[in-house]
Amino acid sequence: MGLLYGEMTVRHDPLQRLREICLALPEATEKETWGEATFRVRDKIFATCGGDGPPSLCCKAPAGAQEVLVASQPERFFRPAYVGHRGWVGVRLQTPVDWDQIADLVEESYRMTAPKRLLAGLS
Repeated sequence: MGLLYGEMTVRHDPLQRLREICLALPEATEKETWGEATFRVRDKIFATCGGDGPPSLCCKAPAGAQEVLVASQPERFFRPAYVGHRGWVGVRLQTPVDWDQIADLVEESYRMTAPKRLLAGLS
């Protein structure tokens, strides 16, 4: 039995759902590093899932987006350790999760990381 979030039924744990989103992108791969799942394109990390406590996503964000997201919803978004100073944003993957928003954040991070020729296949 899945839980309904918006129009999407989620039948997986947060890591499994995040894995489906990340690995659907061209040439995306998963590799465990530092005890957590990292998602890469051409061996460059564009997203991670892990953290102490409840699962969370960390991904690249456009300039200024981290500050806006954290200020607007501090219960959901945070400045992650180690990469937060580079503009990455953290998202707590606790229920309810807006998986459409997560997919948008992951795709934006992927676009900031992937070579331009791989981006041609994205709409």
